[in-house]
Amino acid sequence: MMGDIHPPKRETFDLTTHTNTDPKGIDREVDVYTVQPWGLYMARPTPGRAQFHYLESWLLPALDLRVTVFHFNPGHERDQDFYLDVGRYSPGPQRWRSEDHYLDLVVRTGRSVDVTDVDELLVAVRDGLLSPEAGERAVHTALSTVDALATHDHDLHRWLATLGVTLTWRDA
Repeated sequence: MMGDIHPPKRETFDLTTHTNTDPKGIDREVDVYTVQPWGLYMARPTPGRAQFHYLESWLLPALDLRVTVFHFNPGHERDQDFYLDVGRYSPGPQRWRSEDHYLDLVVRTGRSVDVTDVDELLVAVRDGLLSPEAGERAVHTALSTVDALATHDHDLHRWLATLGVTLTWRDA
């Protein structure tokens, strides 16, 4: 098992200032915020990132998920359609907050879903960075999401439609 680990990553999404305070505390300009009954959509550039130049995310508080599409730079493409972060997502109205709970799911539409960073979650709970209850909730969220995706042929949009959730993405 790995050694020391970082505390849970926290972000703020400020709809008034149109900024996203990233886990390092840097305020990033946001191009688009859209609020729906099921969540918050954010689209913004990612200056200084070698792997990707833009990201789009939906925070889905009722599901404890953040769904992200990365717009990769040439040579850094990955075999994934959606990247899901397991965590706690607290709605605004004007300021939303997130706390990442380490587990991530990589979705390849129609093919598969992989769960990553289980080792990070275990170390975070062991080291007291995340409560055992939050760790258990993260595992439950990840497993129920994997099950739901498998039941819907690994199609995120198809699964979410059964919950009345429609995610939209920009053309990039």
